[in-house]
Amino acid sequence: MAVKERKPLAFMSYVHLDDQHEAGRLTQFRERLSGEVRIQTGEDFPIFQDRTHIKWGQNWRERIDESLDEVTFLIPIITPGFFKSPECRKEVEQFLERERELKSNDLILPVYYVGCPVLDDDEERQKDGLARVIAERQWNDWRELRFEPFTSPEIRKALASMAVQIREALEYRLTPKRGTVKWVSASLHAESHLEARGEAVRAETAYAELVKSTEAARGPVGKTEPPTWVVDPMHRGDHATITEAITAASAGDRILIRPGFYQEALVIDKPLEIIGEGAPGEIEVEATEGSVLVFRTSMGRVANLTLRQMGGGDESAAVIIEQGRMQLEDCDISSEGEFCVSIGSGADPRLRRNRIRGAKVAGVFVRTDGRGTLEDNEIFGSIQAGVAISAGSDPTLRRNRIHDCGTLGVLVVAGGRGTLEENDISGSVFAGVGIFNGGKPTLRRNRIGNNDLAGIWVLDGGGGTFEDNDLRGNAGAALDIFPGSEANVKRSGNLEV
Repeated sequence: MAVKERKPLAFMSYVHLDDQHEAGRLTQFRERLSGEVRIQTGEDFPIFQDRTHIKWGQNWRERIDESLDEVTFLIPIITPGFFKSPECRKEVEQFLERERELKSNDLILPVYYVGCPVLDDDEERQKDGLARVIAERQWNDWRELRFEPFTSPEIRKALASMAVQIREALEYRLTPKRGTVKWVSASLHAESHLEARGEAVRAETAYAELVKSTEAARGPVGKTEPPTWVVDPMHRGDHATITEAITAASAGDRILIRPGFYQEALVIDKPLEIIGEGAPGEIEVEATEGSVLVFRTSMGRVANLTLRQMGGGDESAAVIIEQGRMQLEDCDISSEGEFCVSIGSGADPRLRRNRIRGAKVAGVFVRTDGRGTLEDNEIFGSIQAGVAISAGSDPTLRRNRIHDCGTLGVLVVAGGRGTLEENDISGSVFAGVGIFNGGKPTLRRNRIGNNDLAGIWVLDGGGGTFEDNDLRGNAGAALDIFPGSEANVKRSGNLEV
């Protein structure tokens, strides 16, 4: 008996000549993304790629029609040729129809590979329906990455980020949600053990009729897309300033910011999603003296912005996170004040893929009892420390590149803790990591080298656990532990010579 071939879970839409010009690089992209999703999920994730000249639009349509419940993605590789290809346009149109059938909007994952005037120019984009569709999606920007080797950390991080996006979409799509027809059907089956298919169908139909009858009175049920406010400095959106949009928005809304220069100080005091449309360098938000952004609510997300604090001032920071779980992603953050990002007591934000530079004291300051997760950020150019972890605070730093800071890459002081894993810490005048006054972090698998004094510097009752770190290549000692601190240090598996 023949074994039925497993259906692919993704299809890559691209221009053949682009792959030929890139010497098969798009094919390599497909293979590596497929493998990265497998690592992230523990399951195979085949991506179908037409490398012949068959009419594969019909092919994939037939495959996914065999099971409308199957979660299948389209990955379009966006280049100027993509917009000129009738086949590529048809593939996106057909997949948009599939999304409508499934009442979804997260199954098309564009990869912006080569700059396209029709996508970057507002007027040209409005004339092209496909360009508008692509612009509305959260694309993956590979315009600079296409020049990097697949072995580079930047490429690997980008693939991992895209794999996580796919994993989260899969988890969302495959988990029955309370209040949906699928959930009602599953619950009835678990509670009553209904064996007759007709009874289950009648239960789903009854729930669907209930949704339909109440929709007009209460608004759409199960809505996945939040209301969106567009900010455009040329007055071609809903608002001309970000502050106006924040004031007008309700909790849970999305604010989309178009390219431009915004001179204003933002206060986020309700759960919102604020996203820059385009690269961070195209959307600049600048404040003088005070902070550019203050976050004082339970949760929210800010992404793809340049946040610049000018003028300095005591205790000033470009971004102040006073509370809650903020997601700060893909931003360029700089400050002429004491800090770029200040994380307050009890706050537990997520900082991912940001470029954090400058500041008189520290790029990121985790205050007393602060938390937070910092992943895949580049932190550099601060006068004293890249990251400062103070009393009772316990953040997680993972895969960050912390370099060329004036005194220390990471400072842990006054009983601060923290977990540092797989970071690259280099170029400090004193040490990569300095642990003072009872600080006690855990360092695992970090690369700490090319610092002028030591890899890790421990004194004044500091300590910690150091495991499997590469501490080679520092001008002084790999580990410089002052008398009185030796008993506080546990170390194993480090490369020190």
